[in-house]
Amino acid sequence: MQFSSVGIISRRDNRDILDTLHALINALSAYPMLSIRVDSSVAELLNNSSMPVVDRTQMGHCCQLVIVVGGDGSMLKAAATLAEQGVPVVGVNRGRLGFLTDILPDDIELSLAKIMQGKYRLEPRFLLDVELCSDSVTKRMLGKAMNDIVLHPGVAAQMIEFDLYVDDQFVYHQSSDGLIVATPTGSTAYAMSAGGPIMHPRLDALVLIPMYPHSLSSRPIVVNSHSVIKIIIGKRHGVVPHLSCDGTMVHTCESGQVLEIRRKTAELQLLHPEDYDYYATCRSKLGWSRRPGQQKDK
Repeated sequence: MQFSSVGIISRRDNRDILDTLHALINALSAYPMLSIRVDSSVAELLNNSSMPVVDRTQMGHCCQLVIVVGGDGSMLKAAATLAEQGVPVVGVNRGRLGFLTDILPDDIELSLAKIMQGKYRLEPRFLLDVELCSDSVTKRMLGKAMNDIVLHPGVAAQMIEFDLYVDDQFVYHQSSDGLIVATPTGSTAYAMSAGGPIMHPRLDALVLIPMYPHSLSSRPIVVNSHSVIKIIIGKRHGVVPHLSCDGTMVHTCESGQVLEIRRKTAELQLLHPEDYDYYATCRSKLGWSRRPGQQKDK
């Protein structure tokens, strides 16, 4: 597919990306038949009203491609909204790691030329929903995540208690600092820091990672991505567990509450340059196979 309309999204509070935004718009302007739209964050940074401003919740209805400028955090914040619209998304990396935003600022012109010629790869990435279950029928949506959903104590060095079920089968009762439920996309984020495995993005799986469990035999568990994860909050004096989605706290839990985590129906259509290589990204971002003093992969 070749694109005739492009939307640009960024974070409002990051003026460090201004030069990259100008470079991106200059590169896109080389295609006279291409219509360009921006969200309010980009318009505010550019202080320019010459391009139509579109709310990001409507980008997919008027654009065939959305470009997110920033780090992986910028992509995560936009992921659920863009996934629901079914629009392909590509990231220009102005952050640090850049597992999701893989076009470097210096490569914008060349990468865009290839994308506009239809030379790219689409890679669907699934997301997670988490709901609070009052009973078997009544449920309230708490949040959405592309990387991970984390149950944690909210304060350092405090344990919480919970029961874990997978597809209504009891797994264990646990005392620990919490639980990370991560997608393959999130396996290189917080989950990796907690000792979880790195999962290839095409894997149809979730990983459940206990955080500093009281039992040393509690290890990460990999389950099918379509499994329903149920967590029942236990009672522990003086500790109020918190629930976070992609690092944003969405709910303060109470004893006896039931949380359900499941795969979201809509997937993010992540677009990569044609020469994208996941393992090269891992080598570059994680420092694999490098001796001291060696140059990192670009």
